[in-house]
Amino acid sequence: MVTILVTGGRGHVARAVVGGLLAAGERVRVASRSPERAMVPSGVETVRADLADPATLSAALEGVRKVFLYADARGLDGFVAAAEAAGSPDVVLLSALGADGGDHTRDPIVRMHHTAEDTLRRSALAWTFLRPGAFATNTLQWAPAIRATGTVEAPYPLAHAASVHEADIADVAVLALTEDGHRGRVHPLTGPASVTQQEQVDCLSAATGRKIVLAEIGPEEYRATLHQWGDEEMVDTLLGHLSDADNRPATVHSTYQDLMGRPGRTYAQWALDHADDFR
Repeated sequence: MVTILVTGGRGHVARAVVGGLLAAGERVRVASRSPERAMVPSGVETVRADLADPATLSAALEGVRKVFLYADARGLDGFVAAAEAAGSPDVVLLSALGADGGDHTRDPIVRMHHTAEDTLRRSALAWTFLRPGAFATNTLQWAPAIRATGTVEAPYPLAHAASVHEADIADVAVLALTEDGHRGRVHPLTGPASVTQQEQVDCLSAATGRKIVLAEIGPEEYRATLHQWGDEEMVDTLLGHLSDADNRPATVHSTYQDLMGRPGRTYAQWALDHADDFR
């Protein structure tokens, strides 16, 4: 049986990928910088691996024929060298929408994923790129305030996003890891509809059964909240995305429907699935 390595074992998407692979009867090994903190089902092998420390990779890749790979800001050259030495497993990379666009010099998120894709394209490894847009899990940043006060403070209440459920990303990843026909393909992924921040808050209200208010604040006031995500460049980028999306529906891709034969999960479904996080 083929061993499939899942990196970033503590992430929401990785955990969903592990569950999907186990359900498909696959043998899974989970790699994490802190494997003792990775939440994995009983019996799943865990191993310490850090993409920034190539010395940790050979053991993680031993006997592996497929890899679900998170991009890493410090580059993937060490991973590529280790993977080629280990027999060149197929790689399914969790990338991002826009990674092939001209914006990669100005957007640090896109820049990181552009670099990761370019590294794999230049390697001897077979690859598949998953390019999700906004993650529905990004709204977990609202959870502490909602639990404490029932209020979300944010600018641009009518800013749109076609937020994608982590389970949808995982479904496509599992498909690419277990079925033929995905080598060299790029799969853009979004949720099935564009929704505003106000509509997301309304979904959370319905899912939790409590009144949740979106209190509009100015972009500059929001900067302090966004600093949890990174430096000034990152904050500027995130505020820019919100401003650009104000009153502007996001592009919706049909990739999930096309590949899976059923609609993607809505943000309302995500809110129901994560309701306990907001209670």
